[in-house]
Formats: sequence, structure tokens, C-alpha cells
Amino acid sequence: MKSRQRIGITQGQRLQLNLGLTASIRVLELDAPELARWLEEQAAANPALQVGPPPDPGPGEWLPRWSNAFRQMGGGLEADLAESAAPSLMAHVMQEIARIIGPARDYRLAVALAEALEPSGWLGQPLDQIALAAGCAESDLQAVLNQLQQIEPRGLFARSLAECLRLQAEEEGCLDPVMDFMLTNLDLVAGGAIERIAALCGADASDIRARIRVLRQFDPKPGAQFVPGAAPTREPDLIARRGANGWEVSLNRSSLPTLAITPTEGDDAREQVKQARALARMVEGRNTTMLNVGRAILMRQRAALEHGLAALVPMTMASVAADLSMHESTISRVVAGTSVDTPLGTIWLRRLFTGRLGDTHSPAAAEVRAMLSRLIAAEDPAAPLSDAALADALGAHHLPVARRTLTKYRAMLNIPSASRRRRR
Repeated sequence: MKSRQRIGITQGQRLQLNLGLTASIRVLELDAPELARWLEEQAAANPALQVGPPPDPGPGEWLPRWSNAFRQMGGGLEADLAESAAPSLMAHVMQEIARIIGPARDYRLAVALAEALEPSGWLGQPLDQIALAAGCAESDLQAVLNQLQQIEPRGLFARSLAECLRLQAEEEGCLDPVMDFMLTNLDLVAGGAIERIAALCGADASDIRARIRVLRQFDPKPGAQFVPGAAPTREPDLIARRGANGWEVSLNRSSLPTLAITPTEGDDAREQVKQARALARMVEGRNTTMLNVGRAILMRQRAALEHGLAALVPMTMASVAADLSMHESTISRVVAGTSVDTPLGTIWLRRLFTGRLGDTHSPAAAEVRAMLSRLIAAEDPAAPLSDAALADALGAHHLPVARRTLTKYRAMLNIPSASRRRRR
């Protein structure tokens, strides 16, 4: 029997992404720096689109991720990161101390300074108190401190916000008299007194704005990047603050460029304006979606905003998508590179998602990791806890976990084994 080919007509439906939808999806995945670069590319090809710098910073909002750092200028330091990454930070610092410090006496002083570090990376005690406890002259301790302040990331072992930023400005080669004046008068900078600063140091207001944009790239808490879930040094996309009516989430406009549409001349003028307006709507849609998703996530994790990542409750992208009537893939794209500034530091939105270890009555995985960090931070450095001992300790805190699972979490937190953590 021979087979014969036949031609037939059938109807079907198929979803096809047009160029506009494809571009919208791409914009949704961009963080603030990537969005700025993409808009500059679009403006270069479309004269009707003008891309400008972010709006002038206002009082109290020019560097949102530095709010706690400014509060600490007037008094003692606080361990403002509830989920300290002391093992990872200390491991990094001790490794660098072994590399750059030679004499045994200087090594002992360096360890004393390292033990005085706060999770932010700043020294938590005055230098004279550390010298008294170490039984040395303050000048000798200062000499060792000068060496430790060269450790990367720059800003570690700073004694104030101004010193932290000055160390980073020195490394970038931008510590000129104007920048030095701004760092000496950070209260004026934080208050947005741009015109006054320009008049006092004999510079143009535009020059001061440019230097503030440079300051935005510095990290006021270089030690915080060792905290699990912490975002790298850059301007956050969202800001979470406690207001009169509870927690409020807003866009960080200081990280977004300004857009303007200007009429052009020529045969393609109308089409260029049309494309520029469509692009502006696309960016505004991206911002609205990011804000809605951020609010939905952070309202579910209010406890983490107050107490740190140890207080995370189980949450999945599917549950957030259901609340917002969105597709789960949209949630995934939004949180991929989005960071939020909170009173406890800048963290990735993606790190606010956590599952359970087992059934519905099991603890959240984030809670177990946070308790693991605290147990290791409090252990005796000369007799660190083994994985089996850590598993028993977690069980005593009503967080039962298998030793194999604990070893996996320890590796996720970049915490070395007990034999590698042991130090004299």
C-alpha cells in the first residue's frame, strides 16, 4: 500500500512575541545601572529621547543605604546587621593579616583590632581602649591599623564614616581638596546643601553634584558584603523604611536617569517622538511592576525587615505571583537583579525567598542558616564546633537538621570547616 501526501488547511492559535513585548521583557530584567546604559544607547539612536542624570538628591534621601551610617556618626557603633557574617568576615580578615603582617608582636595587635570589628567593617571600640586591653602604646597600634586599612575591600577598620569614605577615595584617586571638604562636612552633604557646599569650597554646584555621584559608588559598610544575602556595592533599586503607618516601600529615584522627549526635525520626526514616548511608557511600566512586586514581597517579610534574615518566613515566587495575578516568570525576572535598602542593610530581593526543610511544621531554611552563623560566631576560636556538634546545638534550639544538610548550609555561607576555623 502506497502512502500519499495530502495538503490540508487547519486553524490554530500561537502566541508570538512582537518587538514591543520583547523589549518590555528585556527592560524588566535590567537593574538601574544596566537600564541607564540601555537608555543611553536608545538616545544615541533616537534624537527625540534625552537622557539626563538622576534628579538632585534631597535631604535624607541622597544615599539611602547610608542612613544607619549617618546615625552612627554621633555616637557609638551598633551591630546593625542582625544576621552577622562574623565567620566569613573574620576568615577574610585573618587571611589578609597572615599575608601582610610579619612580626609576631604586630600580628598580636592586628588580631586585637580584628576582634574589635563590627559586622559593618568598622572598628567598634576606640583605639585607646583596644591599646589598653592589648597592653601596648596607642602609637604602635596606630601603625598596625594603617596597614590593616589597606585590606580589600577598602574601608575596613575605619573608625568613622568619613574615614571609611576617605580610604575609598584615596584608592580611587579622587581625594582632592573639594572631596576632602565634603568628607569633613558630611552633615551638609547628607542635608543636600549643594549650593552652600559649593560656596564654602569655591566650586561649582555641578561639580559638587558630580562628586556626590562618585560618593554613591562607595560602600559605607564594607563588612556588610560578607553577610549572606547582602547585595554588592551599588545604588539599591528600592527603599524600605518604617513610616508613621508602618513599612513603606518606594523606588530609589536617585539611581534612575531622567527622561525627556523633545521634538525633532526631519521626515522621521513624528516616528522618533512616537518611539521615544513608547520607550518612556515602557520604563515607567518597569518601575511600576518592580515597585508592586517589591511591596508584595516585603509586606510578607516584615519580620525580616525588623530582625534580619533569621526571621524570614517561607515564601515562594508562585505565591507572590498569585497575589499579584502575574506569571511566576515575571516575578523571577523582577527579582533577578533587584536590591532593596533596609535599616539592616542592602539585600537582594531574591534572597527573601525561602522554603521549608520538610513539612509545613518544619523551620524555614533561612532561620537555620542564620542560627548556624550565630553559633559559629560565638564559638571558641581555639576549639571550633564540628558539624555534628553544630547539628546537636541546632536541635537544642528546636531546629533539627541532619549533619549532611548542615554541612551543605555551611558551604553555602562560605564558612570553612572546624579544622580550618581553628586559630590560636
